[in-house]
Amino acid sequence: MNDIAIPMDFPMNFIAAGREYNTPDCYVAAPYLRKSFCLDEKPESAEIVICGLGFYELFINGANVTRGRLSPYISNPDDIIYYDAYDVAGLLSPGENVIGVWLGNGFLNNPGGAFVDFDKARFRSAPKAALRLTATLGGVEDALKQVTIETGEDFLTHDSPVYFDDYRYGEYYDARKEISGWNMPGYDCAGWKNAVKAELPRGEARICQAEPIVVTAELAPVSVNETEDGWLYDFGQNNAGVCRLKINGAPGQEVALEFGEHLIGGRLSRKNIFCNDTDAEALRQRDIFICKGGEETYVPAFTYHGFRYVLVKGLDANQATPDLLTYLTMSTDLKERGGFACDNEVVNALQAITRRSTLANFYHFPTDCPQREKNGWTADAALSAEHTLLNLSPEKNYAEWLRNIRKAMDGRGALPGIIPTAGWGFAWGNGPAWDCILTWLPYYVYRYRGDKAVLKENAHAILRYLEYLTTVIRGDGLIEIGLGDWCPPGRGADEYKSPVCFTDTVVSMDIAAKAEYIFGELGESYALQRDFARGLKERLLKAARERLVDFGSMTAIGNCQTSQAMAIYHGVFTEAERPEATRRLLEIIERDGGFIDTGVLGGRVIFHALAEAGYADLALEMIIRPEAPSYGSWVKMGATSLWEQFQETLDGPVSSLNHHFWGDISHFFIRQLAGINYNPRGCGGEADIRPRFVKALNFAESFHIAPEGEIRVKWERKDEEINLAVKAPERLKGYIRLENGWTFADGIAVKVLAGGEYTVKEPGGN
Repeated sequence: MNDIAIPMDFPMNFIAAGREYNTPDCYVAAPYLRKSFCLDEKPESAEIVICGLGFYELFINGANVTRGRLSPYISNPDDIIYYDAYDVAGLLSPGENVIGVWLGNGFLNNPGGAFVDFDKARFRSAPKAALRLTATLGGVEDALKQVTIETGEDFLTHDSPVYFDDYRYGEYYDARKEISGWNMPGYDCAGWKNAVKAELPRGEARICQAEPIVVTAELAPVSVNETEDGWLYDFGQNNAGVCRLKINGAPGQEVALEFGEHLIGGRLSRKNIFCNDTDAEALRQRDIFICKGGEETYVPAFTYHGFRYVLVKGLDANQATPDLLTYLTMSTDLKERGGFACDNEVVNALQAITRRSTLANFYHFPTDCPQREKNGWTADAALSAEHTLLNLSPEKNYAEWLRNIRKAMDGRGALPGIIPTAGWGFAWGNGPAWDCILTWLPYYVYRYRGDKAVLKENAHAILRYLEYLTTVIRGDGLIEIGLGDWCPPGRGADEYKSPVCFTDTVVSMDIAAKAEYIFGELGESYALQRDFARGLKERLLKAARERLVDFGSMTAIGNCQTSQAMAIYHGVFTEAERPEATRRLLEIIERDGGFIDTGVLGGRVIFHALAEAGYADLALEMIIRPEAPSYGSWVKMGATSLWEQFQETLDGPVSSLNHHFWGDISHFFIRQLAGINYNPRGCGGEADIRPRFVKALNFAESFHIAPEGEIRVKWERKDEEINLAVKAPERLKGYIRLENGWTFADGIAVKVLAGGEYTVKEPGGN
């Protein structure tokens, strides 16, 4: 409904129910707003433009027309305030009509975010809204035939049944306070009060262009069991969304739903579900419903949770039925654009849980975890960008989030670690490996979707960031200012083997290299910017080679998997040096027992570095082996989503069990195993098919819907041969390349890209 003509002047008459706002200690109900008006005839056209801060639901004559859950968008309203636009002509009639708005706290008032200072935000206030309805009557473009309704103090307001709501904590609903027909014509407004004028938000007004958050599936519980704490509902998968409660309750009966990810001794553990360390555990991910009596249905409006299990308290035994709760999984409305399958069930499980965690953490923009922080951590999204673009359609939401990223940049050109922020994340939680989001997102969106607009929109901010990097280069030519190889296995999250001076310098070099490419693609008018980026890249590369590499042993500083793999992948080693550097990487992996020993920065590149050097079998074995630390150990322990850390047990302290920043394995499956390499040379309109016939698989298949059309690859082992089937759009150029001695039946290893079926011979085969 956002494709209608949008006025240049946005409604700015913000109103609220009052000045007080909700806190964990003082509940203030989510308000209803209502405006009744009359039309002489049915309008030919009618549009509403609305901003509801923090979240809103919009009703026209009782019909909920809101485009998505948690609308309009999650942002710092000091930076950007988001509006949605609706064509509502079909819902208006001659006579009385009613506009109804329901407001939740959202990001505007978020005490659950105190751990990152959202409780101190300058923009914090009671929920507020501004809207304008413009209706044209009789088809005559005449001012006398137009009706305009705009928010003002003549709107009426009343408390809704939601008596507490917080984006992170949850929502409390008292059905005894429901107001039947409040948003319908003919309702008696006695007892309602006038709205008050609210402070104008400071941010830039714009129409939200992001895809909305929607319900993606409805899940029934796989089991319901009585415990000493209450009734435990298990939905079989760790995901994100809300529960629909259907209950035949007694008047005043209070039902509490507590959400969590895992069990200890058969009991729900919620110790890893925290917002603020000092919060009472009862506040964390908890919804409350107070019955008015009889058959009732309740779905929270202004919160969501990350969970597999729900502990329900306050039930009678006869109410604890499977149909009491339905899991409504939610995410941004991203369409499937790629996939992978094979004959190894561990690999298939990892592909599925990567998809699940990517979606469960995509609420307008990528978040770090749905059950706890719900923050837009920049590194998480950067590390996941490529696999997300291969599997799904995030580019509209990436472009919208990039607008917020640019707004968050400070006067130096530095970026915070979370976006949106109220100011937190500049002193800790950032650095080049996190800040790379500003360059990586436009770069990968352009490489996979060919959208040059995203390059133009971000070019100036990228240049500002490069200039900022020059101010933090040390006297030895290196950079060391932020977080490093986060979450290595078996150690604290910040106990890195690869020094921060290495990861920062190499990632900064990569940022400059991608910026050079971006400016080059924008043409000669960006030649100076391109040359500046190239110079910075070469300066950092020179410093890295001089100070961070022992060329006698061809070892990067740290003598660890992350340093060695990053140096190979990001080009610190030359092409001539790469074989010896790879041999050294193999020695390090053998020294480490063949296990993964990287944090998320090394984990993003190590499997690609191995595969491209001819060691895809080793890379896959490291991923799927059943012993910890490995992805395979997660599957063995029953993981249904990607975890934050390589936990060896769930019986002790547990971190998040739904993160997406380890999800590049899906990119590895699609690119390295199936062999879909889209736009490998960065010039567009090309794809190379480079399958790797690893011994652990007998078949693999993948697809990706590129701008030119669908690419599909399937290979299957038959005795000593491989049957390879390729589908590619005719206008897509490129090659089918075989490696490690494999050849086509005619003895060659490279063919021009063309759809068809091919017989592939093993090395040394007849």
